[in-house]
Amino acid sequence: MDILLRTTLQAVRSGEMGVDEACSRLAGWSHEALPFATIDHHRALRAGFPEVVYCAGKTPVQAAAIGRRVWERSGRMLATRAGEEHARELLKAIPEARHNAVARTVAAGAPPAAEGPPVLVVTAGTSDLPVAEEAVETIGMLGQPVETLVDVGVAGVHRLLAHEPALTRAGVVIVVAGMEGALASVVGGLVRAPIIAVPTSVGYGASFEGLAALLAMLSSCAAGVVVVNIDNGFGAGFAAARINALRGSGLDGRAAAPEAGEVRNVCA
Repeated sequence: MDILLRTTLQAVRSGEMGVDEACSRLAGWSHEALPFATIDHHRALRAGFPEVVYCAGKTPVQAAAIGRRVWERSGRMLATRAGEEHARELLKAIPEARHNAVARTVAAGAPPAAEGPPVLVVTAGTSDLPVAEEAVETIGMLGQPVETLVDVGVAGVHRLLAHEPALTRAGVVIVVAGMEGALASVVGGLVRAPIIAVPTSVGYGASFEGLAALLAMLSSCAAGVVVVNIDNGFGAGFAAARINALRGSGLDGRAAAPEAGEVRNVCA
């Protein structure tokens, strides 16, 4: 929750602040205008996570200023597609943050991972790791457990089959693959968990910078495979974390049904 809102409400409840003062303090709390951005501080209350800083196209100073304000108001901050200069500025602005150079992310304030089945991120090759790591960082920032299987593509499918226990216990599976993108269909025929496929721009010329993998994944014959955009590890990670959180709260089909007359609070 937004720190300003929480501290203000606590002050009103304790009698340290009057209603009029609280209203004045919160008058512009939902968003904040900077010369180059309007920060949506209400995002965490609506969507469960603060606004994410997409660094591509922003100067390092701009990214750091936005990230710092998000961090100060919410206690969590995730920046994606952060180059080395972006990362340096963000780490200066938020000393508590950490930089994942492979994922091109800078993050601060990750909550402890929830208990329950993990999100499993599977890559076809080592070259798919930057996109996979972006998904891993995103999942962790949303407080969901995550595991990885790296370099288990269809050119040596026995490598994937050797990890049957990990595939079976996963709550959600993210499949990251370039080239012809076949791994998503193979995994889709092996597991019961929801599958989010991420085409990557890895591959030779006829892969058309990920278009071939995207079309193959969209045309998958395996049931239950959904697809995000090319190289969109963040989008896949965010969606997978939300799905896994719902499964953990008993909303999936495998959860035990409540006893007759029992009212189950799934929002707690």
